[in-house]
This record gives sequence, structure tokens and C-alpha cells, in this order.
Amino acid sequence: MKNATLRQLKVFESVARHLSFTRAAEELHLTQPAVSTQVKELEGHAGLPLFDQLGRKIYLTRAGTEMLHHSRAIIQQFREAEEAMQHLKGISGGKLNVAVISAGDYFFPRLLAEFARRHSGVILNLTVHNRAELLHRLADNMTDLAIMVRPPEDMDTVNEPFAPHPYVIVAAPEHALAKKKRIPMAVLAREPFLVRERGSDTWASMARGFAGWLAKLNIAMELKSTETIKQAVIAGMGIAFLSAHTVTLERQVGNLVVLDVQGFPLILDWYVVHRKHKQLPPVALAFKKFLMDDGTSLIEEITHFSTQPGTRARSAAEGSARGERNRKRASGIPGQKDPKSKVASRGSGIRSTES
Repeated sequence: MKNATLRQLKVFESVARHLSFTRAAEELHLTQPAVSTQVKELEGHAGLPLFDQLGRKIYLTRAGTEMLHHSRAIIQQFREAEEAMQHLKGISGGKLNVAVISAGDYFFPRLLAEFARRHSGVILNLTVHNRAELLHRLADNMTDLAIMVRPPEDMDTVNEPFAPHPYVIVAAPEHALAKKKRIPMAVLAREPFLVRERGSDTWASMARGFAGWLAKLNIAMELKSTETIKQAVIAGMGIAFLSAHTVTLERQVGNLVVLDVQGFPLILDWYVVHRKHKQLPPVALAFKKFLMDDGTSLIEEITHFSTQPGTRARSAAEGSARGERNRKRASGIPGQKDPKSKVASRGSGIRSTES
């Protein structure tokens, strides 16, 4: 085992966690043959097979289970050593690992770029995940900070809201409801809805927003991709409940419109989350402060969707009175802000990966 490498251990850990060479390759941004090679080399160092294959499925052998235990311990020790070195470096020259839920992918890189502009020499590593992957990275101490809509309920974390997160109902410009005012839920529920899959943050937010109306919605299709939903709505296949922060470009060019629905926009929050007892490096503490101080204004500048900080969630089922107040909190009108955003967009030194 003396010639085994940390890279081999990381690749093996990913394969063992997913019980899939394909999913490990996707997570690590490697080819499947490269993953297989790393595992075979580790098996050679161990002198024992680490996986059994039955049909198309793989299983850990007894040696593989033992290797997984030690691999995770070694990987964790390296992470702790890296964190200790980052503390000694301070902010300048420090490295920040931040993971964001997929809806944040539409604006978060520009927040990182602005932070990097203010703190030269900082190395920023951004990864984009679905909710399950993001929670896994938090649980396994694979990220300094996580950006999400629903903080975990069964994990010892610090969860702080840093910006409002509006959700809207969108349609194609030629849709029959596009020019209607104060659309009631009884009318909206009859329209074919294109929705994100159950278990996603968007589905959970939709359930919260529609409350008692959720079971009455005419759900035409469940999709795992926000981009696919947007294209289907543009094609006239139905309407959708989406984060306002994911439809900025489509609103600006006129491919999508925000419907005037009673009780909408639904205002939730973006949270910055980290493990409670994790010793954050100086660069992570600085970035967290940056989000708390400037997150709201910068996101509004990037997305051209203005909200007032401190607004709480509103349910569409609560009716027109709250809908009127919500419309005052969020305009949703393209072009209201200067499209020439002042937020930094290049020269950031950001390294980004996506899952």
C-alpha cells in the first residue's frame, strides 16, 4: 500500500459511495476508463479485489469495505491539513470551496467574481449540485459554504438568510393569461404545468407556495432540468413555477413573461450554510460577510428582479390581499434596472465544476 496515492483513494471512495463507475466519473469529471484505471491500480497496491461485479451491478468486497473506512479517514485528514494551511494564509492567497444549488448557477458566478475583484489573490472553487448532492458535500465536509433555499433539518449546521429568493409563474408571451391581471388560483390551476421533480428544492417551494392548491394543479410533465422546462414553456407546452433568478435572460429578450397571479411572487430566502463546528478559513468568513452585507443588492443588480429584504414567504392560497403587497415588493419587469451591470464578470480566477 505504500505506493497508493490520494487521487486513487478519492476515486475509489467516489465509486464505492455511488456503487457506479459511471456516476463516479461524472462527479469527478473524469472518463470512465480513467476511473477504472485508478481503481485497478489501487487494487494492485492492496493485493485484493475491492469490488465484485454481478451482472451490471458492483458491490464492495470485505477488503473494499475496509479500504473505504481507511480511505475516508485519510481524505478527511488531508482536508483538515489543507484547512489549517488556509488559516495561516489569511484571505489573500486563501482558497474558498463553495457549493451552490442549481438555481444559483444563474447569478452566483458573478457574485464570486465581484468578491475576487475585492480580494485579489483569492482562489475560488465553485461546484453546482442538486439538493441531495449538496447535502452530501456538507455532511462529508467537502465544502466550506453551501448556498441553498432549504437548509438541512437533520444536520448540525449554521443557516443564515442573506437575500430574498422570489418565485414566479412564467408563460410564453402569446399565452392566453399573459396580459391578464390578478389571475386567481382557480383559473391558474387549470393550465398545464411543467414542474421540477418531486424532492427538488423547486418542488418543495412550489408546494409551499400553492399550499392547498397543489393537489388541484394540472401537472402535465415533471422534468429534472430547469432549462428544459423553460424551453418547453417557450414552445407553448404550458406554464411553470420557477425561481425568478433563473429566467432573467428570457424575460429580457421577451421569450418568457411573468404572470400576474394573486399571491405571487412567492418570496423565500437564499441561505448560506456551514457545519456548526467547522473552523471556517478567513476567506470563507470574509465571503460569508460579503454575502450578508451585499448579497441582496448584487443579486438584484444581476437578475433585474427587485425585492425588499426581510420579506417572508407568502402562500398563493392566502389570496389577493397578500398578492397585492407582494407585487409591490417585486416588480419582475425586465429593463427596470440598467442592463449594464456594474458587478464584475471576468478576471475572477474562479474554478467551477458542475454535478
